Amino acid sequence: MVERYVMSIDQGTTSTRCILFDHQGRLVSVAQREHQQHFPRPGWVEHDAVEIWHTLRRVVPQALSDAEVGPDEVAAIGIANQRETTVLWDRRTGTPLGRAIVWQDTRTAPLVEDLRSRPGDDFFLRRCGLSPSTYFSAPRIRWLFDHADGLRQRAEDGEVLFGTMESWLIWNLTGGPDGGLHLTDVTNASRTMLMNISTLDWDEELLEFFGVPRPMLPEIRSSAETYGVARSVLPGVRITAALGDQQAALFGQTCFAPGEAKCTYGTGSFLLLNTGTDLVRSRHGLLTTVAYKIEDQPAVYALEGPIAVTGALVQWFRDRLGLISTAPEIETLARAVEDNGGCYIVPAFSGLYAPHWRSDARGVIVGLTSYITKEHLARAVLEATGWQTREVVDAMNADSSLALKVLKVDGGMTSDNLLMQFLADVLDVPVVRPMAVETVSLGAAYAAGLAAGYWPDLEVLRRNWHRAAQWLPDMDPRRRESEYENWKRAVERALGWIRSPNPS
Repeated sequence: MVERYVMSIDQGTTSTRCILFDHQGRLVSVAQREHQQHFPRPGWVEHDAVEIWHTLRRVVPQALSDAEVGPDEVAAIGIANQRETTVLWDRRTGTPLGRAIVWQDTRTAPLVEDLRSRPGDDFFLRRCGLSPSTYFSAPRIRWLFDHADGLRQRAEDGEVLFGTMESWLIWNLTGGPDGGLHLTDVTNASRTMLMNISTLDWDEELLEFFGVPRPMLPEIRSSAETYGVARSVLPGVRITAALGDQQAALFGQTCFAPGEAKCTYGTGSFLLLNTGTDLVRSRHGLLTTVAYKIEDQPAVYALEGPIAVTGALVQWFRDRLGLISTAPEIETLARAVEDNGGCYIVPAFSGLYAPHWRSDARGVIVGLTSYITKEHLARAVLEATGWQTREVVDAMNADSSLALKVLKVDGGMTSDNLLMQFLADVLDVPVVRPMAVETVSLGAAYAAGLAAGYWPDLEVLRRNWHRAAQWLPDMDPRRRESEYENWKRAVERALGWIRSPNPS
């Protein structure tokens, strides 16, 4: 039987999807199931790793069945995953040692503040390219060791394994307790605060600092190479790629050249700029991360600016304020006025990510007068995403000689034409949206297909990319800069609301 498809498994924060793609990068079938979100305490976010594994075992057969495809028609499997979410499990039984701690979880805030004071940000930036934050995996491992008797010793004895979600799924797919492969790729490893960003190996000084035993860590591999063969769910099919979801979106958007960038607009938003094989160390509040590594080729790096709240602000406007019934209504409401009426909303619901990294920030609405209507508020909600993106782009332009010329966008918010035009206006660059909407899944499929020989090179993938829409800048430069100054003044008023982290 001819291998006609590549399978992508997109293990996300709220659901797991399985998608089959053909040679043209077209979606053939998709199966998706949500998993439960657990919020046991304020600031805590958890997932059941076993539930996620069981979900995967249901969506893969469904996707095959819907396409009337057998496993022998699948050339390879690629996995994209929610990054930084931390799973510890028993090597012998395969049982998770408690729920997974999700990337959004902030329970490590007191520990992170302590880490930042000793030995300081530079110690970490030189080694892993990241400043201490509740966002990353290493503080979570340390927190678990501090709160579970005997766990550290068991890890030192080789009884406990750590991984992010792609590690957990690959281990189970390839045999689990019966010889399962324990590995991760460079993009996910670069988000742990434990990998040396230059050597692409676990850093001994960071391991010692966090007290993480090397025996519990997965082997670091390239993003696209043959890892092994599935023994469960899809027996005999090769697993040939793994990438963190945002790096997968960069790959799916075919941002293969230095200076090319994408931003995924969802609950939060993530802007990545390809910097090529040059490792650019940010001094303006961005993350230095690995974009991808194909087999034995040099690693390609990126600067990343994560924004915590974008689509979530629209959800708040809908669900908490009740000013709209559905998310798309916000565009209609915002179009009823010509501007924001002098009102700005800074959505620092639980602090600010890039480029500020201030966990003490909280959301503010400034510029309120009796003139302001719900229409002005709707416009301010959408504009908050534009201004936050502008802050990240300014930081990228300051860090790198690769000034942004075009921004490729994807994600649910890109259906809002007013927002997309506002982005083009405040960034002063064209904003383009591709025909393919599932860029995360497509990126994982592209990487898997390259490693399996399904696609010959990156140029073929570029030819699969087709533009669906484009927005060009059309704002007076004086207005752009005046409103941006107002936004920055609003951000200043959001800082310093929380004087100390919540107790653990």
